[in-house]
Formats: sequence, C-alpha cells, structure tokens
Amino acid sequence: EAGDIEAVANLFVEDCYWRDLLTFTWNIKTMEGRAAIRDMLVATLATARPLRWSLTGEASVDDGIIEAWFSFETVVARGEGILRLKDGRCRSLFTAMSELKGFEEQKGPARPLGIRHKADPDRETWAEARAREARDLGVREQPYC
Repeated sequence: EAGDIEAVANLFVEDCYWRDLLTFTWNIKTMEGRAAIRDMLVATLATARPLRWSLTGEASVDDGIIEAWFSFETVVARGEGILRLKDGRCRSLFTAMSELKGFEEQKGPARPLGIRHKADPDRETWAEARAREARDLGVREQPYC
C-alpha cells in the first residue's frame, strides 16, 4: 500500500514466482525471480494501487512452508490469492481478479428474483419474458455486466 517497490521485492526469495491473472498486469503473466517481480511492480503499481490486504482463513504449515489465502483490492477490482512462504520470505504468489468494481456479480440480495409464483392475471408469461430479454440483450442490457 505504501508503494515501496524495493521493500516488496525484498520480501521474495531470489528464486521465486508470481502468477498474476489480470489484477496487476491485465493479462495472464508469470514473473520468475525477484528482478522480474520488481520490473512488473515498476510497470503496474502506480495504476493498480493495491490496498486492503487481509488473510481469508487460517494459514497452514507443511514441511516448513507456510501457505495462506488472502483477499485484496485495487483501484478497479477485487482480488484474491495464495502465497507460500519459506524462511519468512515469499517463494510463490498467485493473484487473481475476482470481480470488477461497479460490475459485481448479481448474487445474494442483488440477485434477480426470477419467476414469481402467485396468481396475477397481468403477470408476464415465460415466453413474453424470454422475447423481451432477447429483444433487449445488447441494446438496453449488456451481457455479463
């Protein structure tokens, strides 16, 4: 969050990996080694501006490797990831975009209601609703938004 690229790069072991799916690079990219990670951060950190890093659950330890899941945000997206630490330094990091801000998945209370099971003589039939959706798709409503 402070934007100190050298401090972030020094959190990694020399022989490390960072796989990013869209959150920083807007691409599917794997950085191998501390120098490649430093270069990626120089190119992307000012525009991504990651913040609100937090663990999502308990970290686990297996054979000296600490593994933890986390969530975070950037200016335009929410993401999640997993990291593996060895001797207090990051050995591998995976970050992935889970949703774009302003285009969140319609779930929970935001989910469309669907069919209403009640007696209503003015209720739109399934065929009418399907025809309306087909007519509006791409004009009034955009898919996946």
